[in-house]
Amino acid sequence: MAKNSLKKIRESMLMSKAELAKKANVSPITIDRIEKGLPCRMETKRKIILALNYKLSDKDKIFGE
Repeated sequence: MAKNSLKKIRESMLMSKAELAKKANVSPITIDRIEKGLPCRMETKRKIILALNYKLSDKDKIFGE
């Protein structure tokens, strides 16, 4: 399982899983699975990065790959 900072970043922005999911146009279950370290598609990562108002070049800060 990949270690990522998604939960920490989301919580620091005072955003719920449901809010992030809606903004990124993915399901809350998807957000939950990613926060637990399960893999996801590149397209899903792109949506989440943009929903958090990060640049795509900041992907390593969130997904740490």
